Amino acid sequence: MSYKDKYTTAEEAVKLINSGDRVFIHSVAAAPQPLIDAMTNRAPELENVEIVHLHTEGDAPYVKPEYSDTFHTDAFFVGANVRKAVNEGSADYLPIFLSEVPGLFRQNIMPIDIALVQVSPPDKHGYCSLGVSVDATRAALQEAKRAIALVNPNMPRTHGDGIFHASRFNALVEGEGSLHELNIPEPNEVERKIGQNCADLVDNGATLQMGIGAIPNAVLEALDGHKDLGIHTEMFSDGVMDLVEKGVINGKEKATHPEKIVASFVMGSRELYDFMDDNPMIAMLDVEYVNDTAVIRRNPKVTAINSAVEVDITGQVCADSIGTYHYSGVGGQMDFIRGASLSEGGKPIIALPSTTRKGQSKIVPYLKKGAGVVTTRAHVHYVVTEYGVANLYGKNMRDRAKALIDIAHPDHREELNKAVRERFKHV
Repeated sequence: MSYKDKYTTAEEAVKLINSGDRVFIHSVAAAPQPLIDAMTNRAPELENVEIVHLHTEGDAPYVKPEYSDTFHTDAFFVGANVRKAVNEGSADYLPIFLSEVPGLFRQNIMPIDIALVQVSPPDKHGYCSLGVSVDATRAALQEAKRAIALVNPNMPRTHGDGIFHASRFNALVEGEGSLHELNIPEPNEVERKIGQNCADLVDNGATLQMGIGAIPNAVLEALDGHKDLGIHTEMFSDGVMDLVEKGVINGKEKATHPEKIVASFVMGSRELYDFMDDNPMIAMLDVEYVNDTAVIRRNPKVTAINSAVEVDITGQVCADSIGTYHYSGVGGQMDFIRGASLSEGGKPIIALPSTTRKGQSKIVPYLKKGAGVVTTRAHVHYVVTEYGVANLYGKNMRDRAKALIDIAHPDHREELNKAVRERFKHV
């Protein structure tokens, strides 16, 4: 049977899903909305279907209360579309390092019955690309018993690990919808100060890892004067393009994949997706490899910039919850914080504003009750706010506290100093 005979409608394709199946949904901007909607519409015919995925963009109708008898979600990362359900208890969060998610599938710990993915159209040889998200999707697709692909000409064809022949899929569905996009607002004054403080730590020839958002973009804006930077990161967004065009990012000093941008997934504008399309400079690779500490550390001067919800005065980093409220996930923060610290000349950085939008300090005496420690105090080196840089590496608990208070918002320093005196008795 030729793969060309496998084209059908979304409604027909999702009939491959059976009661009791575990279904994997393609990640981030690649979430195949027509397949998700068609699956959810089958709720009256199904029961006990488990949905697993990383962060996904778009609607997640399967977590609605009316479908609770049919679908249950185990999310490896809590995005906005499932956050309410997770915190109300109708869906669950599974904490795990991003690098280890593929192993759940490959080691048969969480066998995948069916994978719902979105791919570029088959090329002249019949090969499709997972495009903007290879991450753990490659492993899910390799291990799934059955697979359905939404074939979308708007999905860029990317080089790397995400190439699959169309014959791999049990059903193919044509679609022409736009990929989910993320338009990041211009950094504000605080974010620009943080970006500059981070950029001051970046050496020429460094290999960068950073996330998506205003602070990462502010860092990239501040790197105009740098030379020979490389990228090895789980994800990137629009800010990278400008530095590539200026020759600042060229990857010449990288030990692994020199002159290439290595990533696992991407989220950004249509311009970014067009930049990725058939671009041999970009290698979209399996996250089990990209986030492997042993791989990360081989590059020189790995500078990993990650965010946090709050940091306590000993350096413990909460990054996935606000107290007991699950907000995001462990993700790849620890993979890269550790990889950077082991890289020759590497610098692991936690960057955050000194206060919340409501003016509460993000540097705190104690993490909130129920808060998750994503990065331990022993792993933390640099903490950056708009007020400067605290290097905690090699410092005792009292000295760490002093360094962190120096970069806290001035309005909160007296209270933090009082907490230090009470905790450590003598300062």
